[in-house]
Amino acid sequence: MTAIADTTEVPWLDGREMGAWRGFAETVFDLLRALESDIAGLGLTLGDYQVLVQLSEAPERSMRMCDLAALLQLTPSGLTRRLDGLVRTGDVERVPSQQDRRVMLARITGAGVQRLADVAPTHVRSVRARFLDPVDPADLDALGRAFGAIHGALHPS
Repeated sequence: MTAIADTTEVPWLDGREMGAWRGFAETVFDLLRALESDIAGLGLTLGDYQVLVQLSEAPERSMRMCDLAALLQLTPSGLTRRLDGLVRTGDVERVPSQQDRRVMLARITGAGVQRLADVAPTHVRSVRARFLDPVDPADLDALGRAFGAIHGALHPS
């Protein structure tokens, strides 16, 4: 991520820019809290759900712990704490890599695959109701492009 340079002249936000920024800033945490709340009753946090999704889509349903931490933007200790609960519930297991015994893998279990299958419909309904349905369908492509551009600026290749 690039640091923001200190300049003497600040290009202040105009009304349109301020509206876009405030709309995002005043919505993002409420949206994430609502998405989290919708699956909480099913025994998962949004972070746990992300772990299960990533592992379910990975080759052999497993990933090196360091790669999973980087993908989820967690520190190694943050990932360890996140996985502890999923290991306790039997949804994920830690296994040594067959290629390099120094490397630990996180692997989704059959129970984890089932839990993901059980929670996914609620999560998708939540994403539709809280994020997609309020947006005019004509604006979805622009929304995708906008977040893609922001992501690209935050993570240049």
